[in-house]
Amino acid sequence: MFARSDSQESLPLPIFCRMDCTSAAAKRYKYLRRILRFEQMDFEFAFWQMIYLFVSPQKVYRNFHYRKQTKAQFARDDPAFLVLLALWLLISSIGFAVVLRLGVLGFLKFFLYVVLVDCIGVGLVVATALWYVTNRWMLKPACRDQDVEWGYAFDVHLNAFFPVLFILHVVLLLFYHVFIAQPWFVSLFFGNTLYLLAVGYYIYITFLGYNCLPILQGTKALLYPLTGLIFFYVCSLALTMNVSTAVMNFYHYRVL
Repeated sequence: MFARSDSQESLPLPIFCRMDCTSAAAKRYKYLRRILRFEQMDFEFAFWQMIYLFVSPQKVYRNFHYRKQTKAQFARDDPAFLVLLALWLLISSIGFAVVLRLGVLGFLKFFLYVVLVDCIGVGLVVATALWYVTNRWMLKPACRDQDVEWGYAFDVHLNAFFPVLFILHVVLLLFYHVFIAQPWFVSLFFGNTLYLLAVGYYIYITFLGYNCLPILQGTKALLYPLTGLIFFYVCSLALTMNVSTAVMNFYHYRVL
């Protein structure tokens, strides 16, 4: 269903300028209008994307190129991925409510906080910052009449957020009480390593999202935060700081 022929992959990417497509406002309206029409969403393809964000994220971004060729935009026009992500957030929030022993009100506050702040709020900040940086300093001189779509920048955030959600809200949750929360160095090492993998994955998938755009240059700079991440990871082990426990305490008290 999702396979592409070699001839399709070898087609050169067309060049689109800002004014040759439907306006950004019209695209957003079309996207939001479909968000409650489940019969129009391709959930199978969205699930495929989630799997390949772990297995081979390059294939996910290759599909964004196909969308640019056929629909003149890199950003998703199908909200199925966002709907599935919201479902994952709901399920993981129920798990957190059980682990943190939250009541119904606490669960609702936690779920809204995760969706509105951790996912959407952080996404708005990161997507807007990278949208500005890439359009301001990373456009190739020959591509100044083009730009990175803000909707695509937000899609890159959602792509990078899903592995973080799975690692920290599913895998970590399963091991938290029985292993990670124990006062052993191996528990601290395992929990902090999960955070290293999750944040590292976020940085790497974000880099892939912008590196695949033919109008950008110098995107390797987006990998620089990995250096700071590794430094923090080493320091956390040296100082025996259990990041997982600290974050769990933060999660618990922010919904009180």
